[in-house]
Amino acid sequence: MTRVPYLDVPATARWIARRGPERVIADLTDALERDFRRWPELETRPRLASHSRDGVIELMPAADATTFGFKLVNGHPLNPSRGYQTVTAMGVLADVHNGYPSFVAEMTLMTALRTAATSALAARYLAPRGSRTLALVGCGAQAEFQALGMRAELGVTTLRVFDVDTAASAKLARNAAALGFEVTVCGDAGAAARGADVVTTCTADKRNAVVLRDADVVAGQHVNAIGGDCPGKTELEAATVARARVFVEHEPQTRVEGEIQALPADFPVTELWRVVRGEAPGRRGADELTIFDSVGFGVEDLTMLRFVRDELVGDGVAPDDLVQWLDIIAEPADPKDLFSLVSSRVAAESNRVVAPL
Repeated sequence: MTRVPYLDVPATARWIARRGPERVIADLTDALERDFRRWPELETRPRLASHSRDGVIELMPAADATTFGFKLVNGHPLNPSRGYQTVTAMGVLADVHNGYPSFVAEMTLMTALRTAATSALAARYLAPRGSRTLALVGCGAQAEFQALGMRAELGVTTLRVFDVDTAASAKLARNAAALGFEVTVCGDAGAAARGADVVTTCTADKRNAVVLRDADVVAGQHVNAIGGDCPGKTELEAATVARARVFVEHEPQTRVEGEIQALPADFPVTELWRVVRGEAPGRRGADELTIFDSVGFGVEDLTMLRFVRDELVGDGVAPDDLVQWLDIIAEPADPKDLFSLVSSRVAAESNRVVAPL
């Protein structure tokens, strides 16, 4: 019987702690760079999204010649007020040659890792040299991972943070200080952005919001705008986007979901994989304003899932305290006789002796 390896949330947390989250993000950034370099070989498509008044549920697929993967993920901004997570996710890999699932995993923690690594990859090509200060506008579930990614990639040591939820700002300040960052909690987003080399916006409201005013974004900065990720949800003023060089993951998806949804359809953007492959320039000068308009894309999830699977079960021997095994593939002795799996149990069930009451 073919069993499928499975990684649940507690095991994922143990793996991250054992590996070290900053080291995981750094290694994942390199893995993403390798996959972005082979982007033309990958099967890519915009995600399938189901929107409701409460939020969005999305299916994010990607594949290469050997492996198909997808992530099922939600985004519900009001969830924390009801005792739920804003974002939860799970992912699956399948072998292309027979369609069998080959790996199943939680992806709530993994999404935070891969988002931080994707931001770090963009910063590798777009951030100004010598960047040491990161502004975080939005201090929710992604914030600590974003900080670690920028430290791993750029050597960031100083954080300037703001959130409309003061408890979230205090949470981040406490966690980041324990991680060795110098942290300043600011009174507004503009104060956080002033003096920062890199600015990351990551807020949850599902609306066309302005969380960072155009006047607070200056030439020479790099902005990772990662909170706008569905139609009708933005974080930056259109004027800020219009005066920047903008980089995206997959243009057809970002035109609908990203910051550029507020701009004309012919507004020029560059897909990041072209920069990674050397087909387009990244940052061209110290005074250039660059924006990575990131909405999240299935290739990043495919990389994340393959990265973990290959590390934990790549040699066929998995750590017992991390990997579980699922019997979820129906395999009758005769591949055409699926009913045999039922009929072989019918007699056994009918012969069961039921004890009298």
